[in-house]
Amino acid sequence: MTKIFAHRGASGQFPENTMLAFEKGMEAGVDGIELDVQLTKDGRIVVIHDERLDRTTSLKGFVKDTTYDVLKTANAAAGRDRAYSDVKVPLLEHVLEYAEKKEFLINIELKNSVIRYEGMEDKVLEAVKRFKLEERVILSTFNHESLALCGRLAPHIERAVLTSDVLYQADHYIKSIPASGYHPKLNSPGAADEVVRKMRNSSIKVRPYTVNRPEDMKRLFDAGADGIFTDFPAKALALLKDK
Repeated sequence: MTKIFAHRGASGQFPENTMLAFEKGMEAGVDGIELDVQLTKDGRIVVIHDERLDRTTSLKGFVKDTTYDVLKTANAAAGRDRAYSDVKVPLLEHVLEYAEKKEFLINIELKNSVIRYEGMEDKVLEAVKRFKLEERVILSTFNHESLALCGRLAPHIERAVLTSDVLYQADHYIKSIPASGYHPKLNSPGAADEVVRKMRNSSIKVRPYTVNRPEDMKRLFDAGADGIFTDFPAKALALLKDK
Protein backbone atom coordinates (compact mmCIF):
# COMPACT_ATOMS: atom_id res chain seq x y z
CA MET A 1 0.00 0.00 0.00
CA THR A 2 1.33 3.42 -0.96
CA LYS A 3 2.27 5.54 2.07
CA ILE A 4 1.03 9.13 2.18
CA PHE A 5 3.44 11.83 3.37
CA ALA A 6 2.20 15.32 4.20
CA HIS A 7 4.62 17.52 2.23
CA ARG A 8 5.82 20.26 4.59
CA GLY A 9 2.78 19.16 6.57
CA ALA A 10 -0.72 19.68 5.20
CA SER A 11 0.73 22.68 3.40
CA GLY A 12 -2.01 23.02 0.81
CA GLN A 13 -4.30 24.38 3.53
CA PHE A 14 -2.02 25.42 6.39
CA PRO A 15 1.27 27.34 6.72
CA GLU A 16 4.04 25.05 5.46
CA ASN A 17 6.66 23.53 7.74
CA THR A 18 4.87 24.60 10.93
CA MET A 19 3.66 22.53 13.84
CA LEU A 20 0.09 23.39 12.82
CA ALA A 21 0.61 21.91 9.34
CA PHE A 22 2.21 18.76 10.77
CA GLU A 23 -0.57 18.29 13.33
CA LYS A 24 -3.25 18.76 10.65
CA GLY A 25 -1.52 16.18 8.49
CA MET A 26 -1.55 13.72 11.36
CA GLU A 27 -5.22 14.45 12.05
CA ALA A 28 -5.93 13.51 8.43
CA GLY A 29 -4.35 10.11 9.07
CA VAL A 30 -1.10 10.25 7.08
CA ASP A 31 1.67 7.69 7.33
CA GLY A 32 4.32 10.37 7.66
CA ILE A 33 5.35 13.98 7.29
CA GLU A 34 8.05 15.65 5.23
CA LEU A 35 10.00 18.66 6.45
CA ASP A 36 13.02 20.75 5.49
CA VAL A 37 15.89 21.78 7.76
CA GLN A 38 18.49 24.55 7.69
CA LEU A 39 20.89 26.05 10.23
CA THR A 40 20.59 29.47 11.83
CA LYS A 41 23.54 31.80 12.37
CA ASP A 42 24.02 30.29 15.83
CA GLY A 43 23.80 26.70 14.57
CA ARG A 44 20.23 25.78 15.56
CA ILE A 45 18.34 23.36 13.31
CA VAL A 46 15.19 25.09 12.10
CA VAL A 47 12.37 23.73 9.96
CA ILE A 48 12.05 25.95 6.89
CA HIS A 49 12.25 25.35 3.14
CA ASP A 50 13.75 28.45 1.54
CA GLU A 51 17.28 29.71 2.16
CA ARG A 52 15.71 33.16 2.44
CA LEU A 53 13.11 34.10 5.04
CA ASP A 54 11.10 36.44 2.81
CA ARG A 55 8.50 34.11 1.29
CA THR A 56 7.21 32.27 4.34
CA THR A 57 7.99 34.55 7.28
CA SER A 58 7.62 38.17 8.37
CA LEU A 59 11.41 38.62 8.29
CA LYS A 60 13.84 39.22 5.44
CA GLY A 61 17.31 37.93 4.70
CA PHE A 62 18.90 34.50 4.89
CA VAL A 63 18.31 31.81 7.51
CA LYS A 64 22.10 31.40 7.82
CA ASP A 65 22.50 35.07 8.78
CA THR A 66 19.73 35.09 11.41
CA THR A 67 20.02 33.89 15.01
CA TYR A 68 17.31 31.68 16.41
CA ASP A 69 16.40 34.30 19.02
CA VAL A 70 15.46 36.64 16.17
CA LEU A 71 13.89 33.96 13.99
CA LYS A 72 11.58 32.71 16.73
CA THR A 73 9.94 36.16 16.87
CA ALA A 74 8.82 35.88 13.23
CA ASN A 75 5.40 34.95 11.98
CA ALA A 76 5.81 31.80 9.85
CA ALA A 77 2.59 32.25 7.89
CA ALA A 78 3.46 35.16 5.63
CA GLY A 79 0.82 35.61 2.95
CA ARG A 80 -1.69 33.49 4.84
CA ASP A 81 -4.84 34.40 6.71
CA ARG A 82 -4.41 36.59 9.80
CA ALA A 83 -5.77 33.70 11.86
CA TYR A 84 -2.26 32.23 11.64
CA SER A 85 -0.47 35.29 12.99
CA ASP A 86 0.91 33.39 15.99
CA VAL A 87 2.44 30.52 13.96
CA LYS A 88 6.20 30.21 14.45
CA VAL A 89 9.16 28.58 12.70
CA PRO A 90 9.80 25.39 14.69
CA LEU A 91 13.09 23.85 15.67
CA LEU A 92 13.65 20.29 14.46
CA GLU A 93 13.61 19.21 18.10
CA HIS A 94 10.07 20.57 18.49
CA VAL A 95 8.88 18.28 15.69
CA LEU A 96 10.84 15.29 16.98
CA GLU A 97 9.49 15.81 20.49
CA TYR A 98 5.97 15.72 19.00
CA ALA A 99 6.84 12.64 16.93
CA GLU A 100 8.26 10.83 19.95
CA LYS A 101 4.74 10.57 21.38
CA LYS A 102 3.16 9.40 18.11
CA GLU A 103 3.69 6.68 15.52
CA PHE A 104 4.54 8.12 12.11
CA LEU A 105 7.42 8.42 9.67
CA ILE A 106 9.47 11.61 9.37
CA ASN A 107 11.24 12.47 6.13
CA ILE A 108 13.89 15.06 6.96
CA GLU A 109 15.17 16.89 3.91
CA LEU A 110 18.59 18.46 4.46
CA LYS A 111 18.55 21.76 2.57
CA ASN A 112 22.29 21.83 1.99
CA SER A 113 22.66 21.78 -1.78
CA VAL A 114 22.63 25.59 -2.18
CA ILE A 115 24.30 26.53 1.11
CA ARG A 116 26.64 23.82 2.39
CA TYR A 117 25.85 24.05 6.08
CA GLU A 118 28.97 22.80 7.86
CA GLY A 119 28.17 20.07 10.38
CA MET A 120 24.48 19.82 9.49
CA GLU A 121 24.59 16.04 9.18
CA ASP A 122 26.06 15.56 12.67
CA LYS A 123 23.55 17.95 14.24
CA VAL A 124 20.53 16.32 12.59
CA LEU A 125 21.67 12.80 13.42
CA GLU A 126 22.36 13.75 17.03
CA ALA A 127 18.79 15.08 17.36
CA VAL A 128 17.27 11.98 15.75
CA LYS A 129 19.24 9.71 18.07
CA ARG A 130 18.42 11.81 21.14
CA PHE A 131 14.70 11.24 20.56
CA LYS A 132 15.29 7.57 19.61
CA LEU A 133 13.59 7.95 16.23
CA GLU A 134 16.20 6.26 14.05
CA GLU A 135 13.79 3.59 12.83
CA ARG A 136 11.15 6.12 11.78
CA VAL A 137 13.33 8.70 10.02
CA ILE A 138 14.20 8.97 6.32
CA LEU A 139 16.99 11.37 5.40
CA SER A 140 16.86 12.94 1.94
CA THR A 141 18.73 15.69 0.12
CA PHE A 142 19.66 16.93 -3.35
CA ASN A 143 23.27 16.94 -2.05
CA HIS A 144 24.21 13.31 -2.60
CA GLU A 145 27.67 13.76 -1.06
CA SER A 146 25.88 14.73 2.13
CA LEU A 147 23.70 11.64 1.82
CA ALA A 148 26.80 9.45 1.54
CA LEU A 149 28.22 11.13 4.66
CA CYS A 150 24.99 10.36 6.54
CA GLY A 151 25.44 6.76 5.47
CA ARG A 152 28.91 6.64 6.99
CA LEU A 153 27.82 8.37 10.20
CA ALA A 154 24.57 6.43 10.71
CA PRO A 155 24.26 3.50 8.28
CA HIS A 156 21.16 2.20 10.07
CA ILE A 157 19.04 5.29 9.25
CA GLU A 158 17.23 5.16 5.91
CA ARG A 159 18.48 7.47 3.16
CA ALA A 160 16.80 8.57 -0.06
CA VAL A 161 18.16 10.24 -3.18
CA LEU A 162 16.23 13.40 -3.96
CA THR A 163 16.41 14.57 -7.57
CA SER A 164 14.63 16.62 -10.22
CA ASP A 165 16.93 15.31 -12.97
CA VAL A 166 17.35 12.13 -14.96
CA LEU A 167 19.73 9.66 -13.35
CA TYR A 168 21.67 7.26 -15.59
CA GLN A 169 21.17 3.71 -14.34
CA ALA A 170 19.40 5.14 -11.31
CA ASP A 171 19.19 1.86 -9.44
CA HIS A 172 22.99 1.36 -9.61
CA TYR A 173 23.64 5.00 -8.72
CA ILE A 174 21.36 4.90 -5.67
CA LYS A 175 22.92 1.70 -4.39
CA SER A 176 26.42 3.15 -4.87
CA ILE A 177 25.82 5.95 -2.31
CA PRO A 178 24.44 3.70 -0.71
CA ALA A 179 20.76 4.60 -0.30
CA SER A 180 17.54 2.65 -0.47
CA GLY A 181 15.05 5.35 -1.41
CA TYR A 182 14.42 7.33 -4.60
CA HIS A 183 12.44 10.59 -4.44
CA PRO A 184 12.05 11.87 -8.03
CA LYS A 185 10.18 15.00 -9.11
CA LEU A 186 6.69 14.10 -10.27
CA ASN A 187 7.05 15.40 -13.83
CA SER A 188 10.52 13.92 -14.36
CA PRO A 189 11.18 10.61 -16.15
CA GLY A 190 12.11 9.15 -12.75
CA ALA A 191 8.44 9.09 -11.74
CA ALA A 192 7.26 7.19 -14.83
CA ASP A 193 5.35 3.97 -14.24
CA GLU A 194 8.05 1.74 -15.71
CA VAL A 195 10.73 3.32 -13.49
CA VAL A 196 8.58 2.87 -10.38
CA ARG A 197 8.16 -0.83 -11.21
CA LYS A 198 11.86 -1.31 -12.03
CA MET A 199 12.95 0.29 -8.78
CA ARG A 200 10.57 -1.83 -6.77
CA ASN A 201 12.15 -4.91 -8.36
CA SER A 202 15.52 -3.54 -7.20
CA SER A 203 14.19 -3.16 -3.62
CA ILE A 204 14.44 0.63 -3.87
CA LYS A 205 11.54 2.58 -2.40
CA VAL A 206 10.11 5.15 -4.83
CA ARG A 207 8.28 8.16 -3.41
CA PRO A 208 7.66 10.93 -6.00
CA TYR A 209 7.07 14.60 -5.09
CA THR A 210 4.93 16.77 -5.14
CA VAL A 211 1.77 14.87 -6.06
CA ASN A 212 -1.32 17.07 -5.81
CA ARG A 213 -3.55 16.13 -8.76
CA PRO A 214 -5.96 13.19 -8.31
CA GLU A 215 -5.00 11.68 -11.67
CA ASP A 216 -1.32 11.60 -10.68
CA MET A 217 -2.15 10.11 -7.31
CA LYS A 218 -4.21 7.33 -8.91
CA ARG A 219 -1.51 6.56 -11.49
CA LEU A 220 1.17 6.20 -8.84
CA PHE A 221 -1.07 4.11 -6.61
CA ASP A 222 -1.69 1.78 -9.56
CA ALA A 223 2.02 1.67 -10.44
CA GLY A 224 2.83 0.60 -6.89
CA ALA A 225 4.77 3.62 -5.66
CA ASP A 226 5.96 3.06 -2.10
CA GLY A 227 4.91 6.56 -1.13
CA ILE A 228 3.98 10.01 -2.38
CA PHE A 229 4.59 13.48 -0.99
CA THR A 230 1.52 15.69 -1.25
CA ASP A 231 0.36 19.09 -0.04
CA PHE A 232 -3.18 17.69 0.22
CA PRO A 233 -2.93 14.51 2.31
CA ALA A 234 -6.67 14.25 3.07
CA LYS A 235 -7.41 14.17 -0.68
CA ALA A 236 -4.79 11.46 -1.25
CA LEU A 237 -6.02 9.34 1.65
CA ALA A 238 -9.61 9.52 0.38
CA LEU A 239 -8.53 8.38 -3.10
CA LEU A 240 -6.41 5.57 -1.69
CA LYS A 241 -9.32 4.39 0.46
CA ASP A 242 -11.59 4.19 -2.58
CA LYS A 243 -9.01 2.32 -4.65
